[in-house]
Amino acid sequence: MNERILVIEDEPEIREVISYNLSKAGYKVSTAATGEDGLKSAFSQPPELVVLDLMLPGLYGLEVCRQIRSDVRTANVPIIMLTARSEESDIISGLEVGANDYITKPFSPRVLVARIRAQLREKMDDSKNAQKKINLKRISIDRGRHSVEVDGKPVILTPTEFKLLWLLARNPGLVFSRYEIVNSVRGEDAIVTDRSVDVQIVGLRKKLGSCADSIETVRGVGYRLRT
Repeated sequence: MNERILVIEDEPEIREVISYNLSKAGYKVSTAATGEDGLKSAFSQPPELVVLDLMLPGLYGLEVCRQIRSDVRTANVPIIMLTARSEESDIISGLEVGANDYITKPFSPRVLVARIRAQLREKMDDSKNAQKKINLKRISIDRGRHSVEVDGKPVILTPTEFKLLWLLARNPGLVFSRYEIVNSVRGEDAIVTDRSVDVQIVGLRKKLGSCADSIETVRGVGYRLRT
């Protein structure tokens, strides 16, 4: 196990606890105390996963997440947000800008390590399915490259938006409830709500542009992809 984990956390004690437990679990660990230093580290040597505090001095955690997602070097790196903010609005904001998971403080180091392993396993599973593609009338999806094109033009999606689109595109015409979307896209143990699914749908439609109406709302039931 040689995966490198980047920990962006401003509190020295918490940073030390995380580093110790990740090193003990066999991971290589890099740390940063500010969002700016975290971005420099991520872009100069992209890690396999980022553990990101939300309340950082200077550049806020949400902006750090947004910049990691928008750069081609790190767009597919899993991000786990670790923060004391536990309001539903904070969780939704984190997921909306591209976080893969969200853990609140105080936290169990064993749970954090388990969540990291789960994200890395999922990333590995995705790479094994690199040959899988879906070509619709105007939308093309390449799971291996984690890329989407609308009318031949690239569209940058967050990991959750990509999973959601893949789920719908893999089953065109089939209606998925919010509960089914949560379980299929994020897993049964993820911290999500019905509202966060709606937020992801809104963001996905916006990025699909002229193909936004391909995702149809079925009132009282859920969503489906119309082809």
